[in-house]
Amino acid sequence: MSQPTYPQRKSPRLKGHDYTTDGSYFVTICTANRDYLFGDVVEGQMVLSASGHIAAACWLAIPQHYSQVEIDLYVVMPNHVHGMVVLHQDHLPKEKRHHLGRVIGTYKAAATREVNRMTNGLTGNLWQERFHDHIIRNEADLTRIRDYIVNNPALWEQDTFYHKTSS
Repeated sequence: MSQPTYPQRKSPRLKGHDYTTDGSYFVTICTANRDYLFGDVVEGQMVLSASGHIAAACWLAIPQHYSQVEIDLYVVMPNHVHGMVVLHQDHLPKEKRHHLGRVIGTYKAAATREVNRMTNGLTGNLWQERFHDHIIRNEADLTRIRDYIVNNPALWEQDTFYHKTSS
């Protein structure tokens, strides 16, 4: 009997772009099912849960694991993380460079491991399988994205990731 064929998933990455070269990226990572795991927005300010504090701490620890990666602004929201990642690795040989996907995958694994450690494994899979990225191309793009990150909690109810929870 022949193996079933499945449609090939289209990569969300920009075709032809080398995600190991120097550059700045705006990244969005959503929780599995967009569940509110990281806290809530109260009066326009993000109030992190214990899991949210872990997500933030793991985000800030990325440069400790990847010295050629810099973290710019970020925000942990109830069901996603927005952050800016800057790669500084053009000076390295190709085989020593890390792909943006590897950096984000390592972050997701670390946050999942720590949250599951705290909850005795009750959380399970923390994240959606993929992440969204936007290559920051110029100063205007950088300014717009920084404003978006800073203002994200205050504009939470207009955010595409917002959904009312039944409490």
